[in-house]
Amino acid sequence: MAKVHHRLAFERPIYELEARLEKLEAAGGDSDEAHDEVRRLRRELVDLTKKIYSELAPWEIVQVARHEDRPQTADYLDLVFEDFFELHGDKSFGDDRAIRTGFAKIDTYKVMVVGHQKGQTLKERNACCFGCAHPEGYRKSMRKMKLAEKFGAPIICFIDTPGAYPGIGAEERGQAQVIAESMFMMSRLRTPIICLVIGEGGSGGALGIGLGDRVAMLEHSYYSVISPEGCAGILWKSHTFAEQAAQALRITSKHLMGLGVVDDVVEEPLGGAHRDHHQMAGRIKMFLIKTLRELCDIPMDQLVDERYQKFRNMGVFLEQLEQPAESEVTAPAP
Repeated sequence: MAKVHHRLAFERPIYELEARLEKLEAAGGDSDEAHDEVRRLRRELVDLTKKIYSELAPWEIVQVARHEDRPQTADYLDLVFEDFFELHGDKSFGDDRAIRTGFAKIDTYKVMVVGHQKGQTLKERNACCFGCAHPEGYRKSMRKMKLAEKFGAPIICFIDTPGAYPGIGAEERGQAQVIAESMFMMSRLRTPIICLVIGEGGSGGALGIGLGDRVAMLEHSYYSVISPEGCAGILWKSHTFAEQAAQALRITSKHLMGLGVVDDVVEEPLGGAHRDHHQMAGRIKMFLIKTLRELCDIPMDQLVDERYQKFRNMGVFLEQLEQPAESEVTAPAP
């Protein structure tokens, strides 16, 4: 189990009960009453954790998605895949560490993995710009995806970013244009593409590697056109309204499944992915293998056409025409 360092406010009752349980177990009582009390507290702990995590508000889900102990792309590269061979650089400007790319093996499939990386330590996070990719990161991912298409390797994208890097240098090097180019290219690639939001799915930074045949997200991740703080800054002129913005944006897995934005939701371990990296990795591996088997059986022309139609149909809705008043209804001709 992953060692948890950072505690969220709503998790306080869970940690208090865990502390009681640890204290009781450390006492080492051998009586039947002591064993019964330990079993009772364990059941109570499971029930309490289930209750708290089943009732999370959107802003609390955002906090879980940002948890500093939540597994990142680098963790899944070690726990889900075998023989990962990293590929670097966009052959034009540099190597963006906010996006990792490379060939790997999962089950019997050789795949190309593309994923955002936030970094574990402060030094790594600064080097990765906290997962905010520059244009060279997306150009790197596009080159590697084209390479995967050439060799017939399916593509797996791990999305975990608050958004693309917003600095002046990134804008000068064509941030918006390269994200659009990446989305267009992914829409036509003749190889299966699976996209999975593992933490934050923020803005165009997520969309840059988010167009696939199957788009899924972890249970306590979020996927949004803008971060709650950014939305609050625009609508309420203050980031302090981020909680209200998260509620209004409908960014959780439950909302997005209902809206048809995502195809699947991968259930997280009890208490979130940050509490058990190995179990979360096992569930992701099962999901990826199952989905790869489905996609690899679909003829390529059909796969590309269905991918296009999938995104073409997003946002379509029917609007009821206004009924004319009775006085305006003309009588039929005699």
